[in-house]
Amino acid sequence: MGDVEAQLRKFQKELSAGTVSLALLAVLARAGEPLYGYLIAKELERTGDGVLSGKQSALYPVLRNLEGAGLLESHVEPSVAGPPRRYYRINDEGRTVLKQWIAAWNATRDSLESVLEGVER
Repeated sequence: MGDVEAQLRKFQKELSAGTVSLALLAVLARAGEPLYGYLIAKELERTGDGVLSGKQSALYPVLRNLEGAGLLESHVEPSVAGPPRRYYRINDEGRTVLKQWIAAWNATRDSLESVLEGVER
């Protein structure tokens, strides 16, 4: 792998790390019902054109961190087709934080768009 590809992968990894929590909260806010990890991953893949898709197992630490921060709640249900599933749902504090994060994201996006204006793409 060349230096250009390595730099792109590094940038994508750093960018993804900063946006996954926002995307997870948004998916759960839109869902209207609790979702387990596989369904969350599939929804990210479907709505994000694959940009945010990745290893499903990488979502679980982020989900646990969001729950630990008091933004999500979870419960475990038995599954007829395998191990028990942990279902996550966004709570009121998570919805409040999501609104703030969306505003911060929009401000950052708008600022970057201004900086990038006129740069050959």
